[in-house]
Amino acid sequence: MRPYEGECLMLSESAKSRIVDLFPRYPDKHSVMLAALRVAQEERGYVTEEAMGEIAVLLEQTPVQVYETATFYTMFSLQPLGKHVIQVCRTLSCALVGADGLVRYLEQTLGIKAGETTPDGLFSLKTVECLAACGAGPMMQINDDYYEYLTGEKIDRILADLRREGRSPLASGPFLIPLLISSPP
Repeated sequence: MRPYEGECLMLSESAKSRIVDLFPRYPDKHSVMLAALRVAQEERGYVTEEAMGEIAVLLEQTPVQVYETATFYTMFSLQPLGKHVIQVCRTLSCALVGADGLVRYLEQTLGIKAGETTPDGLFSLKTVECLAACGAGPMMQINDDYYEYLTGEKIDRILADLRREGRSPLASGPFLIPLLISSPP
């Protein structure tokens, strides 16, 4: 999945406005960085180089500072991803209960390797560090939903649900980030 030739990769005026509207919630503009990157990613599905440049201007940072932040966190992608981004926790707690086997199973089932997207653009597979569900492994996060205590059978059902309906009732809940649960002062 590559951007269409001639596609505008800049932030929309609406996205810029959403970012500026966040300023009162934070002690300084630099503190808005993660939320601004999330707005950029929500708009296009990934963070473009052009969007990082515009975020730098809005937050009075250098483009390199925005890039460093975007590449440090696994929740941001600098390339197009599938509609459903599957992130498998690979840290010790999940590894001890089968995370490596889970990744292999997903690779085999989807026909891709970690770091790739299915040809139909439906699924991207990533391995990530801790997803903060250490007692419920092996687990994965798909977009904002957590799926815990996974087995091959559960994975098959989740993937079928996502293909058919775009959601799965097996989600144990969404991951709540401060941007989604905070309210302005």
